[in-house]
Amino acid sequence: MQYVKLGRTGMDVSRICLGCMGFGAPGPENGDFPWAKDFNDAKPIFRKAVELGINYFDTANVYQYGTSEEVTGRLVREFGLDRDGIVVATKVRFDMRRGRPNGGGLSRKNIMAEIDASLKRLGMDYVDLYQIHRPDLSVPFEETMEALHDVVKAGKARYIGASTMYAWQFMKMQHIAEANGWTKFVSMQNQYSLMYREEEREMIPCCRDQGVALVPWSPLAGGRLAHPRGTATARNAVDQISPAVWDRSLELDIPVIDGLQKAAAERGVSMAQEALAWMLSKPGITAPIVGTTDPRHVEEAVRALDIVLDEDEIKTLEAPYKPHPVADDHGFMVF
Repeated sequence: MQYVKLGRTGMDVSRICLGCMGFGAPGPENGDFPWAKDFNDAKPIFRKAVELGINYFDTANVYQYGTSEEVTGRLVREFGLDRDGIVVATKVRFDMRRGRPNGGGLSRKNIMAEIDASLKRLGMDYVDLYQIHRPDLSVPFEETMEALHDVVKAGKARYIGASTMYAWQFMKMQHIAEANGWTKFVSMQNQYSLMYREEEREMIPCCRDQGVALVPWSPLAGGRLAHPRGTATARNAVDQISPAVWDRSLELDIPVIDGLQKAAAERGVSMAQEALAWMLSKPGITAPIVGTTDPRHVEEAVRALDIVLDEDEIKTLEAPYKPHPVADDHGFMVF
């Protein structure tokens, strides 16, 4: 395993982050991911990650309505992991009490309530990285940033991060924090993959300039970059979220997927390994967040660290890409 610092912090993270979105109570009645793995089914996945040296685990309060955090925390305890050696990240923003007042968002009230709820579910005294899942434009940025600062100063989080927003919003929040002497974001969890590269315009250069860690979500585009088009899996038989996110641009993406398949075959590796190797080759990328429902996929992701693409191969993978409409918050609410 390779380890790097998370941005300009002194904290070491593995170059592959295990996404725990797929852990939790299965079934549509428990959240947006009916294919989620309960504790017993998640255990071999987590074991493989630990065996391969992954020390960075990402979840969110909203994943299967808190049960992802419960399973993740239980797994950390089950394997007796050194709490000071691992990095646990979670997120806050989306409604945990749908249809009720103060059910979600980034108000001071909700942040203070949800950090305590997350810690209780995780069974931990603190998280290493507390991230806002999206901006909340109904709340003044000053209120959000001060509340996050207070979470850090209370010892409930070591660092804070952000996810999926416009670069101007991110920098405005950073400026507010700096102007007031509050804690600033150290990471950006953004949507980035061979199928969606619009972040190369502003957010990625911005974060590189500021020394902010880039930890992209869904580097395999919900599995679309992991296997040939039309492949049937147990997940995509019941997954209603991924099509809403990625299939809207399918006509633009078919040449990218097919080109990836060809390049991977020529190199003799899987499509997932080729796609991850491409991402790991990009300057500024700290650790792609790889979610999986199979231990073999964890091993596959880690092996991608050993693949070094040459300049011509990178150009070949990127050549079919055409500009996409900028993905706004609609349709991306749960990632």
